[in-house]
Amino acid sequence: MKRIYNFSAGPAILPVEVLEEASRGILEIGGSGMSILEVSHRGKEYEAIHFDAKERVLKNLGLDPEQYTALFLGGGASLQFAMLPMNFLTPGATADYVNTGEWGVKAIKEAKRFGNVNVAATSEDARYSYIPTDLNLTPGARYVHITTNNTIEGTEWPGLPDTGGAPLVGDASSDIYARDLDYSRFNLLYAGAQKNMGPAGVTIVVARKDFLQQAGDDVPVILSYKTHAKADSLYNTPPAFAVYVVGLVLKWIEAQGGLKAVEERNRRKAQVIYDALDAFPDVYEPAVREKRDRSLMNVTFRLRNPDRDKEFLAGAQEREMEGLKGHRSVGGFRASIYNAFPPEGCQALANYLEDFAKKAI
Repeated sequence: MKRIYNFSAGPAILPVEVLEEASRGILEIGGSGMSILEVSHRGKEYEAIHFDAKERVLKNLGLDPEQYTALFLGGGASLQFAMLPMNFLTPGATADYVNTGEWGVKAIKEAKRFGNVNVAATSEDARYSYIPTDLNLTPGARYVHITTNNTIEGTEWPGLPDTGGAPLVGDASSDIYARDLDYSRFNLLYAGAQKNMGPAGVTIVVARKDFLQQAGDDVPVILSYKTHAKADSLYNTPPAFAVYVVGLVLKWIEAQGGLKAVEERNRRKAQVIYDALDAFPDVYEPAVREKRDRSLMNVTFRLRNPDRDKEFLAGAQEREMEGLKGHRSVGGFRASIYNAFPPEGCQALANYLEDFAKKAI
């Protein structure tokens, strides 16, 4: 089986062990004589997978199932941009949002459809190249929303902000399960699965049960968090295959030693690439200069001479490296190195950065 170095921002690389197990599940699951793609979501074969994955979602985040619940939803993080304020941003209330990139901009735009939004801080002034530290929070805010990792711009919150007692909500689509954070600081956390958890098609929402009880009731049934919590995410047919793979990935994370071990590995991987970029400042311009704000998941950079961009990409493809082109909104380059991305791939990119720079000087 051929495997290239896939730096795609998502859908992203999955562990080979998971792909192998999932391929067997496509043929038959649990001795049922049926594929995971065929079994009923009400049947015992799928229910065992569903509830095991739900348990592992919380277990791997270090969260108490008596206090928290996990939901399997559709629509990606983009649906959560609307679903969150639809459920919680009641008339007269204000939600605080910290704008650290394009996905934050989209979340803010949706929230404004439902109520008052205060942009507590933004890094737009510097092309979203840093994480703001001074937040202008609203007393009594309904919640404070952050994007924990900015996939396009390459920044990541080095720690969680002090919200002054307001509920903390986060879009963690691109770095959930990548760091050993105190996830109990969040009242609600959501993430598309297609970067660190599984394939596209399922979105994870993790929330405190007492916070969900505060959600409004004047919401379309299918868009109500209460609906899905009450039905254990089985109100409608769930994305069964995607949930199955999420469970396999979470087992893989446990086998790596949990989040502490995963974070240590991710830090080493990212440092190899950042060191290579920083070693040649005349050739490369890291998009995020403040090292504390640099993402472990998405390493973003530009060439000082953009006329050589095509040459750089062509050389990368010759070394079987794909997905390095930056997002269309910012240009440049982006190396996405999620949990399953191998350390040897990071070293291969670092070697190429050095070789290319020596030719460019």
